[in-house]
Amino acid sequence: MIQSPLLTGSIHIVLACLFTYFAIDNVNQYGWDFFSIILVLLATFDFGSGLKLVALYFKLRKITQNKNEPR
Repeated sequence: MIQSPLLTGSIHIVLACLFTYFAIDNVNQYGWDFFSIILVLLATFDFGSGLKLVALYFKLRKITQNKNEPR
């Protein structure tokens, strides 16, 4: 089964929001500890990869639409 970059990117962005929420909650309870920093790093990587995948989806869609246009 081939997954769309849009779906995969959306999942990464949702996970990044979840990691951000957990990081904020952890910092409020315990301060900046090792686990908080790990959660922030995971959220950063997920946001970055999610945005890249969403941009890739729109770029691929634009390329395929240009190929299908008659000349």
